[in-house]
Amino acid sequence: MAFQETFKALSDPTRRAILDLLKEGAKTAGEIGGHFDMTGATVSHHLSVLKEAGLISDERRGKYIYYELNLSILDEITGWIAGLKGDM
Repeated sequence: MAFQETFKALSDPTRRAILDLLKEGAKTAGEIGGHFDMTGATVSHHLSVLKEAGLISDERRGKYIYYELNLSILDEITGWIAGLKGDM
């Protein structure tokens, strides 16, 4: 895993807010964008950064693309942090 990309993605408060929204389950870009005062292109950019960092995945369902958390990457990050703390 590229920690640099992951932490860069997590450094933005909007992207962290998107991850918080996705805790509730998969959502379309439109559903995500409805929670923010920004253009669709900006939402799309944030989703792209999160996807490149491996923090979210997408799946086409009919004519919509749904985004959801990639829990395996989050598990790797928390495992790495726990190892630094000596909790493993």
